[in-house]
Amino acid sequence: MEFDLLLRRARLADAETLTDIGVTGGVITAIAPDLGSAAGEVVDAGGCLVAPGFIETHIHLDKSGIIDRCGCAPGRNPHRAMERVSAVKHSFTVEDVNARARATIEKAISHGTMTMRTHAEVDPLVGLRGFQGVKSLVDAYRWAIDLEICVMPQEGLLDSPGTEELMVEALKSGATVIGAAPNYDRDRAGQIRRIFELAQEFDVDVDMHLDSGFDPNDLDLRLVCEITDRIGWGGRVAFGHGTKIASATPEHQDRIGKMMADSGVALAVLPATDLFLMGRDQDHNIRRGVVDAHRLMAQGALCNLSTNNVQNPFTPFGDAQLIRMANLYANVVQRGDAHELRQTWDMFTANSAKVLRLKQYGIAVGNPADLVVVDAPDPVAALRGISPVLMGFKRGRRSFSRARAELHPPS
Repeated sequence: MEFDLLLRRARLADAETLTDIGVTGGVITAIAPDLGSAAGEVVDAGGCLVAPGFIETHIHLDKSGIIDRCGCAPGRNPHRAMERVSAVKHSFTVEDVNARARATIEKAISHGTMTMRTHAEVDPLVGLRGFQGVKSLVDAYRWAIDLEICVMPQEGLLDSPGTEELMVEALKSGATVIGAAPNYDRDRAGQIRRIFELAQEFDVDVDMHLDSGFDPNDLDLRLVCEITDRIGWGGRVAFGHGTKIASATPEHQDRIGKMMADSGVALAVLPATDLFLMGRDQDHNIRRGVVDAHRLMAQGALCNLSTNNVQNPFTPFGDAQLIRMANLYANVVQRGDAHELRQTWDMFTANSAKVLRLKQYGIAVGNPADLVVVDAPDPVAALRGISPVLMGFKRGRRSFSRARAELHPPS
């Protein structure tokens, strides 16, 4: 059999021996040691870990890269991140959003991300400019990444006249997921209910910003699970942050995890943003605000990891590198054993694929050849060392390469 791409000496996660991967027509057609057939391109993975392309389920391309235009923070508490972003949104143009989003998505691609859900906010301040600036990237970067857009009301829905109409227009114009931010409406429950009504009307999945704060006895998640159960949307609902859960007792967290599992509601942990924003009401022994998803997963809940913001007032740092984000998460929640890190690896691969309901994901014959080569022997070593991704292949075509660092000692 002749292949378009032959990836030799690949080390798959949890495999003891090396193997070759043959790709034809953008699809994996063979996985076996020593595939001897000819190929259009032959690449030696050199015993490195070869994994399916990484998945980013929660990022904000539309407001990435604006930290330098937002001025200095007014103080440590409160952080005023939303207000600082809101103050400059009137200056966003479609071209401006597009340029900043391009820079961020190219960083993500270069670190192995091959599937992405980005949130795009609409409201009377920014109109549809953020959505439109991101929308053109769907086709422009199809060669390297599959991109979908979740439209959301960051500054409120019920208290922001005109926002719902803009969301509906975006849903009719290419957005395929609907989001929510109930913390910014006086009637939080009312926003949640209305978002689910729109989700049913347009038959789209739901991805919310939910339960940021520190009181675990005041969870909007309960209403979300209740509605999800009632309308049969299990497996189609996700939320990000959930920092209130991090303040719950272990027994309370277990009950929350079981509730999520029973309802089919998934959590995206967003470590960088939550670390930067939470605990600002404290001046010592400051809470971290990062949910220990491992505890929730032990109850059957689906959890994954994502980047959220990149270089804006919500998170002034970032390069859209999911391996680095996973390392940060594991460090903060103190999950350092090998089996825990192996679970963490799934949180931006297999688990994220489940959140996005991808039918063909992973390294298997018949699946799309979305492959990354990581400079490590296995997922655990990759996370411990924040190993770089050396190259990627989107549907069997090389999409990026990165050279290893070379030392030059004196002769």
